[in-house]
Amino acid sequence: MQANRKFLARAVRYLTGEAGIRQFLDIGTGIPAADNTHQVAQREAPDSRIVYVDNDPIVLLHAQALLKSTRDGACDYIQADLHDPDAILAGAARTLDFGQPVALMLLAILQFIPDEQDPVGLVSRLVAGLPPGSYLVISHPTDDFNPNRGESIKRYNERVADQATLRDEAGTTRFFAGLDLVEPGVVAVAKWRPDSEHLASMPSSMWCGVARKG
Repeated sequence: MQANRKFLARAVRYLTGEAGIRQFLDIGTGIPAADNTHQVAQREAPDSRIVYVDNDPIVLLHAQALLKSTRDGACDYIQADLHDPDAILAGAARTLDFGQPVALMLLAILQFIPDEQDPVGLVSRLVAGLPPGSYLVISHPTDDFNPNRGESIKRYNERVADQATLRDEAGTTRFFAGLDLVEPGVVAVAKWRPDSEHLASMPSSMWCGVARKG
């Protein structure tokens, strides 16, 4: 999770800096922690606009911590479910201008959508609602780096109500179908444009990628 959080920061810095993105739609944000998307984005570009989405009522109780925007930018929070892309896009339109590029952030959330609920289709519907020049950012838990494959997720699912589905490299790459992957493509979270050798050597349990909609 630490490597995933650092990936978020590097991806947002890339998007605000090299890609010139000023709008972010962050789905499955969870309870606020250090260096949320809006904090990283607005440090780099104070006029950035961010919409957070989560379906957990506990997160709603903490929403005010998310909404401390810079004067030039904006923050909003929507209580909605990833299973309803239309509601998410409609709610985000209160704050985001869908005539301009948007970065769609789906970090460590898609594992909670089982294959039978068509997670690739849900992501495609969200991306379809974004204009050309937008970006998709994903991180996804995997067992590919685990020598005891299958054991950790089995134990996890025995203890929680919300079951998780781990996906391999190919399963994660499918979410980017039709988009242009940014170098270095789909890689372990610690390997996506690391800014230090120490970071690059961190253990990973997730695949990640950033891709542009043409």
